[in-house]
Amino acid sequence: MNNAIVLTNGLLTSSDAKTAHGLIRGTERFTIVGIVDCDATAGQDAGELLDGKHRNIPVFANFENAIAQLREVQYLIIGVATVGGKLPGNMLEVVIKAIKEGISIVNGLHEYLNEKPEVVALAKSKGVELIDVRKPKNREDLNFWTGEIFKVTAPIIAVIGMDCAMGKRTTARMLSQSCKANGFNGQMIYTGQTGWLQGGKYGFVFDSTLNDFVSGELENAIVSCWKETNADIIFLEGQSSLRNPSGPCGIELLISGNAKQVVLIFAPKRKYFDNDEHWGAIPSVESEIEIIEKLGSKVIAVAVNTEDCSNEEAFAYQAAYAKKLNIPVLLPMQEGVDPLIPTLKALIK
Repeated sequence: MNNAIVLTNGLLTSSDAKTAHGLIRGTERFTIVGIVDCDATAGQDAGELLDGKHRNIPVFANFENAIAQLREVQYLIIGVATVGGKLPGNMLEVVIKAIKEGISIVNGLHEYLNEKPEVVALAKSKGVELIDVRKPKNREDLNFWTGEIFKVTAPIIAVIGMDCAMGKRTTARMLSQSCKANGFNGQMIYTGQTGWLQGGKYGFVFDSTLNDFVSGELENAIVSCWKETNADIIFLEGQSSLRNPSGPCGIELLISGNAKQVVLIFAPKRKYFDNDEHWGAIPSVESEIEIIEKLGSKVIAVAVNTEDCSNEEAFAYQAAYAKKLNIPVLLPMQEGVDPLIPTLKALIK
């Protein structure tokens, strides 16, 4: 795999850097050799900053320091997912520095580098790639929904959340990996740029797809995955949440993707959508389950995003919701997702 550094420019410890967080946790497409952030985090290990696990990924204060200490870097990945998908701060300056060093750029934002003539000209002169992961497909390459999804016999499980940045992709990836570790073929369908960056083969970028073709692109990814991998079970990465007013999402997975089971993620200490009181309060877990089940799908487990929780609080929430909901309650960061394996095996049988 090609070596890559990830650019976060001071946002590493914020939820805006969820792309970087995913890459720190693991990717089969790149070897992450460093993070470019800021003075406050420089000199630390990115894994320890993220979740206390050492991953031998150093954090640097700036691009110059990173290049001076690292060898054979082929790619710089923009590791943030900002509101509106704009390049924040002085990131474009860093991108230009990287291109001048002969480093290709991978950009997951809606602000496309290939639409900046001066950047394109510089990249061409240096012989490097500009990869805009979120750039929409051409119309002729898009799929419309056909109903072929109903031929898929493997259980399809949507991993959806009560808000943005809940850990939907991470949990779906952990579930597919846990299945493989336990002897059966779990596959994940990515629906965002980070899933592709982590090496996902089957999927599409939901928020860059024309609305008429979202259902078809989802169906095509699921059907292709099932046919080509002989998957025992398929997990769908959710986006946003059913009731986040900035971009409600998820019904497509249940209806067009025919996901009859759901793992629902919530953060008990997060009160408002995107932590913004003006956007409204996040409803109760029970009310979300009621909506999902009225749509014809069953919530087989909930997973707790334990942001701002101590370990003691995390396990207390787990016990309380297990008693209240009478379904498995996962703590992915504390315990992994193996406790759900018996439920998944029963679905396959």
